Amino acid sequence: MSDPDAALSAGPERSVPEEAPTAKRSSKGRSAAVIICVVLAALLTTPAAIAYWGQRTLNDATRYVNTVGPLVNSPEVQDAIATKVTDTIQKEVDVEALLNQVFSGVITDRPRLQRLVGPLAAAINSFIDRQVREFLASDQFADLWIAANTRAQQSLQRILKGDQSGAVQLQGDQVVLDLSDVIDQVKQRLVDRGLTILQNVPIPNVDKQIVLMEAPQLKQIRTIYAFANPLAQWLIVLVAALYLAALVLARRRPRMTVIIGALLAANALLLALALSVGRQLFIDALAGTTFGPASRVFYDQLLSYLDRGRQVFFWLGLSLVVIGWFAGSNRYGTAVRGSVNGGLEGIGGALADSPVGGAGRWVAANVRWLRVVVALLGVVVLLWGNNISLSRLFWSLALVVGLLAVLQVLVGAGRTPVASGPVAPPGAVPGTAK
Repeated sequence: MSDPDAALSAGPERSVPEEAPTAKRSSKGRSAAVIICVVLAALLTTPAAIAYWGQRTLNDATRYVNTVGPLVNSPEVQDAIATKVTDTIQKEVDVEALLNQVFSGVITDRPRLQRLVGPLAAAINSFIDRQVREFLASDQFADLWIAANTRAQQSLQRILKGDQSGAVQLQGDQVVLDLSDVIDQVKQRLVDRGLTILQNVPIPNVDKQIVLMEAPQLKQIRTIYAFANPLAQWLIVLVAALYLAALVLARRRPRMTVIIGALLAANALLLALALSVGRQLFIDALAGTTFGPASRVFYDQLLSYLDRGRQVFFWLGLSLVVIGWFAGSNRYGTAVRGSVNGGLEGIGGALADSPVGGAGRWVAANVRWLRVVVALLGVVVLLWGNNISLSRLFWSLALVVGLLAVLQVLVGAGRTPVASGPVAPPGAVPGTAK
């Protein structure tokens, strides 16, 4: 007969080989999931940022107008539009020929007056240019610029969807901006100031347009837009979820925090490279056109929201690297963390006898989920109003650091024992004295 004790002792030994492969497979599956989440998030971060910018800036009329609205005060943009409008008017109105026609009889009698036609024509052309530039610097043009860009955003949407109508139009391989309203108002301004020769001068539509960009591959852009636009606003959420999943599944979360921070910073540098290359391509495409000198400022302003996001990505990445190092088990991180926590808890310990001690005991018992709440509050502050910026990032980080420090002080107050008076020696009867 077998020994029962031997059988009992043998049972667990037989179960270990059966449970070990299961635990090993679970560990491998978890590690594989972490790697997949990190790799996908890293690959999608830059495309998600660009797609989100496009969806929010180009699809949202209010944000688009707020983005390009400041260009109305740009000297480069004003100069490009003034040059186009002035050249268009002067091309259709040959001032010197009109003066020769008006003074034809007088010049015949007094040939020396012919010498005044050139200076008079130059003075009138200079007057036209001055009036154009004064109009472009006026509040009237600022209102017209906002209205024109509102229509331009709507027209851009139509172009991407295949519709050819609107202020921004596709003509051949060129995307053009229609300046009909500006030219008409400038003509009326000149007529009101006495230059009535412009009143009935027709200006062809082709001369009322500025080429914004060459678009030989617009069909491919439309295809990409049709596919990416419905996904753009959710792609950035997917990337954030992938990073969060990798952090939650990771066994060494401080190290994963460092990895995520490094990936965000690397994507910020990649995005900076993409913006730089795109700027040069945009400038080259408009080189030699009327809008060429303003192409750089137009590009920078149009993509300013994306550039701010890139800066936030970079500094958020560096911040996560520091946080991961601080929270890690490395020698220096542990020493710094111990010193900071010890100092904060020491401050809390001095408050243990005060009413703060009661709150501290509750905080000490719930500190783990309270730290999560503080981190989420920092995310809400960063994303509130959908207007991410470096200043918003620094304020949210300062808020998180400050609240975590307060929590640690309260933890120190809650963990410090409260003095309850002198302790009686063993065997002594309360209320008696030796």
